[in-house]
Amino acid sequence: MILLLTLGGVGVALLLVAMLLGDLFDGLFDFDTIGGDFFSLAGLAGFLGALGFGGAIALQLSHSWPVAIGCGVVVGVLVGAGAAWLTARLRDERHNGDVTVRREHLVGSRGRVINDIPAEGFGEVRVVLRGHPTKLNARAHEPVPTGTPVEVVGVLSATSVVVRPDLADPVAE
Repeated sequence: MILLLTLGGVGVALLLVAMLLGDLFDGLFDFDTIGGDFFSLAGLAGFLGALGFGGAIALQLSHSWPVAIGCGVVVGVLVGAGAAWLTARLRDERHNGDVTVRREHLVGSRGRVINDIPAEGFGEVRVVLRGHPTKLNARAHEPVPTGTPVEVVGVLSATSVVVRPDLADPVAE
C-alpha cells in the first residue's frame, strides 16, 4: 500500500513540476516518432499518479496485489493518455488558430468609448480582439462621447486607432 501511495505522490509532485516549469523538461526525451506529447511530463505525471492512487484503491477493495497492479495500470494508462491528449490539444495551433494579435486585426473590430474622444485629440476605447478586451488610445473625425459603440477604421500605431461611431450597433440608435 505504501508503495502505491508513494507512486501516486510522485505523480502529483511531477504534475506540480510540470505546472511550474512548463515545457522545460519536454525536450529531454525525443519521442516525436511515437507521439511526443504522450511522453510529456504531464502525461507521465498523470500515469504515475493514477497508477499509484488507483492501485491503492483497488488493493484496499480487493486485498489482491495482482488486481491492484492491473487496475492501477489500466487507470494510469487512461489518465496518462487523457493528460497527453489534453496537452497536445492545448499546444496544437491547428486547433487553436493563430492567436497572435497583429495591427491589421484591429481594423473592423468593435468596442465602446471609455474616455471621451475630443475633435482634435485622443480618447480611449475598449475593443474585444480575438476574445481579449483591449484598451486603446483612439482618435475620431468628430467628438465621440463616453459609452458610444465604435468601429475601428484605421490603425495609427500598436496602441492607437482611428474610430467612427458604429451605426450598425442597435444600442447606438
